[in-house]
Amino acid sequence: MSVLRPWTWSRTALRRGFQGLVALSVLPLAPTTWAWLTSAGHRVTAEPGTRWTAEVPAMPAALVLGAGVRDGRPSPMLRARLDIAAELYRTGRVRALLLSGDNSRRDYDEPSVMRDYLVSGGVPADRIVLDYAGFDTWDSCVRAKEIFGASRLVVVTQVFHLPRAVALCRTAGLDAFGVGDDSSRDWPAETVAYAVREIPASAKGLADGLVLRSSPRFLGRRETTLDHALAR
Repeated sequence: MSVLRPWTWSRTALRRGFQGLVALSVLPLAPTTWAWLTSAGHRVTAEPGTRWTAEVPAMPAALVLGAGVRDGRPSPMLRARLDIAAELYRTGRVRALLLSGDNSRRDYDEPSVMRDYLVSGGVPADRIVLDYAGFDTWDSCVRAKEIFGASRLVVVTQVFHLPRAVALCRTAGLDAFGVGDDSSRDWPAETVAYAVREIPASAKGLADGLVLRSSPRFLGRRETTLDHALAR
């Protein structure tokens, strides 16, 4: 009867251990890879000084995702998103703007602050629609389709968030194209921090969109406000 030598067992254990480590190192990147592949060919960066709007297909509406407000004013990153949305409207790439954000408390109202900023910049108020229950990206995408009746739209956010946002909206059944602000120019440290957060956020998004098909925190009844804005 043959007996395996100790070094044979050691090599086998090392090989299996290495394979396990490779699998564990790749697994956390799978959701991010899914987001990038799903959104590939459906996103562009809004580079200053370039004709980036020419790369955006004409769509009925833009979905602008909330990114924090303070003292009645949008955060710097949110202002960048809103400026992109305003440019999409001015150049005729979209006809209406759907602003989706958090209004879970009386003293915190992202969509209204976003609207006021755009109106002060010349966007007509009757072309703006507010979604007060956009508590996360998946909720905003699902509500855009199920509550506001959107079928095709441009998603506006930062570049680090863009693949996940586009992927989730497309998973929700929307024909979505994304435009992103490259925040690394002005906020490099914050951008790195947010980019790292995209790894667990993409895992949650993958679970919500493909595995669980989660319902938004608040769904509600069908609204016609986007229909009316587009009709004008």
